[in-house]
Amino acid sequence: MQIQFTKYQGTGNDFIILDNRNKAFDHFPLSTIQFLCNRHFGIGADGLMLLNEQTGYDFGMTYFNSDGNESSMCGNGGRCITAFANELGIVRNHANFYAIDGAHQSAIQTNGIIDLKMNDVTSILIKETFFQLNTGSPHYVHFSEDVKDLDVKREGALIRYSPMFKEHGINVNFVELLDEQTIYVRTYERGVEDETLSCGTGVTASALSFIKDRLGNQQVMVKTLGGELQVGCENMDGQHFRNIWLSGPAKRVFQGVIHVE
Repeated sequence: MQIQFTKYQGTGNDFIILDNRNKAFDHFPLSTIQFLCNRHFGIGADGLMLLNEQTGYDFGMTYFNSDGNESSMCGNGGRCITAFANELGIVRNHANFYAIDGAHQSAIQTNGIIDLKMNDVTSILIKETFFQLNTGSPHYVHFSEDVKDLDVKREGALIRYSPMFKEHGINVNFVELLDEQTIYVRTYERGVEDETLSCGTGVTASALSFIKDRLGNQQVMVKTLGGELQVGCENMDGQHFRNIWLSGPAKRVFQGVIHVE
């Protein structure tokens, strides 16, 4: 089978995107997704997305991690699939699409920045050494110093496979405060089972944890290994956040055709 694909990246978080409006890839085997995402034998990516027809919306988004399993919401993926829909001529300046966690809005700026509206967050669980919250995907957020020197794959896996989280998995974020408006985030992603250069829902979770005690409209600059993102939101009471927007670049890397047996 010949598969025409396009590859995008958002601050280094990279994705294979397939136009599935004809439903040709509705029953993709897990092994095929694993092969396509493999960086040695396939195309290579953190995940694979299908752009689908979706009644009442510009398009639908289905996201698979590189392990082949369908996953929860991907923030950088949502920004990249918006850019892909624009390339296909499906949308122009704005998009209204449906993902696994519900409806999302996105906007395309003239400088290539894609803004994605995330769903409201209604609670942050505050533990002694970490925060736990869901920004479309479940996240563990730990603040520490010298994040640049951490072995994120090792430390993240210890938490992700700990008795508390092993069954369902969790994404693990290590966060360092750089100044009053800026944080540095490194993330271990479940489903990839490794550190990624950036994680959109992880960046969002980290930013909300950072400003949980600052009520009102907030803006946070977030630095990752793959580049910079911004998170804006309205903090209602330290537990409820609305009008959450994730902003950053989304770029087409290349496109091509690959043969899959």
